[in-house]
Amino acid sequence: MDCLKDVITKTYGNDVNVIKRTPVSGGDINRAYMLELSDGSKVFMKSNRKSNADFFRVEAEGLSAVRQTGTVRVPEVIARGEDGNEAFLLLEYIASGTRSRASSEELGTDLGLMHMAETGSLVRNGTCGFTGDNYIGAGYQINTPKDTWTEFFIECRLIPQLERAAVYFGRDERRTVDAFLNRIDRYLAEPVRPSLLHGDLWGGNYMIDTQGHPWLIDPAVYVGHAEADLAMTELFGGFDRTFYDAYRNTAGIDPDYRDRKDLYNLYHLLNHLNLFGGGYLYSVKSIINRYV
Repeated sequence: MDCLKDVITKTYGNDVNVIKRTPVSGGDINRAYMLELSDGSKVFMKSNRKSNADFFRVEAEGLSAVRQTGTVRVPEVIARGEDGNEAFLLLEYIASGTRSRASSEELGTDLGLMHMAETGSLVRNGTCGFTGDNYIGAGYQINTPKDTWTEFFIECRLIPQLERAAVYFGRDERRTVDAFLNRIDRYLAEPVRPSLLHGDLWGGNYMIDTQGHPWLIDPAVYVGHAEADLAMTELFGGFDRTFYDAYRNTAGIDPDYRDRKDLYNLYHLLNHLNLFGGGYLYSVKSIINRYV
């Protein structure tokens, strides 16, 4: 792969170089910077150890999948590369603006349109899944195509996380987990249409630009039930009533979604349990016990 200097000159011209690298606050996985170039351009850069370059490959694939829907805005992928022991991803730089009622409404509308977009090219030999595995935060996310959402959610979302979390459960609790897995298919419902999901849609994974338009960032995409995205927006907050009203008016929300919401969020709570430790264990056990 090209080093940073070569990527910049290939993209912006032989006379262009980086004149300033400013750290930017962001997630806990990658380092982030704003690069100022000698031609006045600004570029957003994520970097990590070379051994973690796969994070950037799948992020680029996810952003491309969302962009192909022609609905919600996502940053353009400029390039990936490696520089010494560092891997990097260059993205379009988006200057931050102020959230407003209009931006919330636009985000709800655009997400609803994304959830209604065609997904046939994104899954081979199934209706749910993705063209390859990726990551949910730092956690590995299995996207093996399945014929039904129920099968996919149980086999590719809950079971892998529950297996990783087995150390937190005693013998009796493991029997409860088995009973839970044997019962949850009666709660899950198949979508009217499979949807491309952002996959990690908490309040920190969208931003508003200086024109007031919303952008999705840091995707963990796959094709599944739109309700799974909607549920995560409620897990940690950051989305207001205007957003939900706009989404409902665009894509609709099944009244029974409330009965399934916590099941979808169990996946994210298990992922947090496996990544960050026992602080999420009470919430995980509460949801499991509720559905047994």
